[in-house]
Amino acid sequence: MSKELKALILILINIKELVFKNFKTICVLLFTLFFSTSINAIENKILIKINNEIVTTHDISSEIKYLKILNPNLNEIDEDTINKIAKNSIIKEKIKKIEISKNKNNLVINEKYLNQLIKNIYTNLNIDTKDEFEKYLSINKLNLEMIKNKISIEALWNEIIFFKFSKKIKINKQNLERKIKESEKKFILSYELFEIIFNVDNKEELSKKFKEIKYDIEEKGFSSAASIHSISDTSKIGGKLGWISEKSLSNEIKKELSFIKEGQYSKPIITPGGILILKINKIQKEKVEINFENELKKLINIETNKQLNQFSYLYFNKIKKNIQINEL
Repeated sequence: MSKELKALILILINIKELVFKNFKTICVLLFTLFFSTSINAIENKILIKINNEIVTTHDISSEIKYLKILNPNLNEIDEDTINKIAKNSIIKEKIKKIEISKNKNNLVINEKYLNQLIKNIYTNLNIDTKDEFEKYLSINKLNLEMIKNKISIEALWNEIIFFKFSKKIKINKQNLERKIKESEKKFILSYELFEIIFNVDNKEELSKKFKEIKYDIEEKGFSSAASIHSISDTSKIGGKLGWISEKSLSNEIKKELSFIKEGQYSKPIITPGGILILKINKIQKEKVEINFENELKKLINIETNKQLNQFSYLYFNKIKKNIQINEL
């Protein structure tokens, strides 16, 4: 037997012994890899198909974390309800994304504008810097790229709505000027408001829906009820509108608010954008000196945004009819 053949036989014997000694380790590694992959597949299964977009269990989980960051009151809501809220929120986002893709090649928006929108979010959470916000996201198992993507979708959707409907906006400038003149007094009221906006087809449904909303308000709080029932984009932040001067409110809404106190909410108010319930969180009376031109600009912006929100709601419902939504 040649030296080369002997060497080859020796190598094969060593390989055999090596494999035998490590057989258990190899089996454990293969089993772990297979089991881990299977678990991930189970955990991250596809739940919904929206045209070519998919929603997975991971998407829903991330959406819940995101919504809870925007509105901590959602931590008090039961698991089934928060899952429904997250599912509806992400379906809405996917539909907007589909429409955006018809008009845009990507989801990129101006970096300076994007950073300002991000700052608005973390400032509202009483976080001082972007770095602190990223750490906060990391603790909640989220990342800044996800937030940027969501903000970009909303910003581009608003851009589309403005492009399509800005020429249809009608501003009664004389009416706004009259409101300013009427409010030229020593004191003016400002309200910290929360809203719920919903729609129904008839009075019977209105009564039934209002009972449902009242029940959830009493049981879970107004912010949670807004997240459950409101069709407004403010539902993501518990219906929070922030501080609104009485100057920017319609006479009908001012009248309804005059009947309620801090911590109370109004009866349903019928508006062009839907049926509105308002809660007064706080009221403050302030002495003001009115700059007529500045006030007029503010009122025009408020009225413009209000009409754009109405167009946004109507346009969303229109395109939704042509979207295939399949829950698996």
